[in-house]
Amino acid sequence: MLRIILVGMFSFVALPLAAKGPLPAKFTVDGQVLIYDTEMQILGEDVEMTVDDVDDLKDMLSKHPEVTELQLNSSGGSVFAGEEMAWIVIGFGLDTTVSGECISACIDLFLAGNRRRMTLGSKMGFHQRRWSPKSVKSYYENWSAEEGWETPFDFGSWIYADTQTEIYQHLKYLIERGVDAGFAVETLRVDSSAEWYPSRLKLIAAGVLREDPMAN
Repeated sequence: MLRIILVGMFSFVALPLAAKGPLPAKFTVDGQVLIYDTEMQILGEDVEMTVDDVDDLKDMLSKHPEVTELQLNSSGGSVFAGEEMAWIVIGFGLDTTVSGECISACIDLFLAGNRRRMTLGSKMGFHQRRWSPKSVKSYYENWSAEEGWETPFDFGSWIYADTQTEIYQHLKYLIERGVDAGFAVETLRVDSSAEWYPSRLKLIAAGVLREDPMAN
């Protein structure tokens, strides 16, 4: 599934190379808090979570060993990036906080935190994952020979099996991070064109939030 995610991300990787002058930073440090904010535009394009952010997160944490908390404001992006950054956060034992919004792939990153908070006025959104028709076509054309897909039907059969594996792994991760199993299933209730925004009380009851957001 890794190649699937990377195919959809290549267009973002080249974006910073075309910019003139310094670009807005997704990562900034404020005391012991590392802020990760993707809600900006670069060259007129919305910025998202990308594979480049994985190495940037490692770099920031290595340069700032005093950091104990990751603050998030992101509408999501690359599923692969979210999963890889989540393992980094778990490894460093960081707390996580949502200040603004945390949607889609950002959720995996948030759930990697030990203490998990959401500031008042912030929100968390869940929806099903999506693979665009354009990316599906590109993936089939690029990998059909190596994977032995003689027809699009062979590819469709592979997608069916691979999707079930991916969803199983995702739900397993949520439950391992302390999220109620019933709530984890409910995160799949809305398709990728919409969002489900549970209330703060529901997020606390489900184990998504682990501490009173007003606590020090």
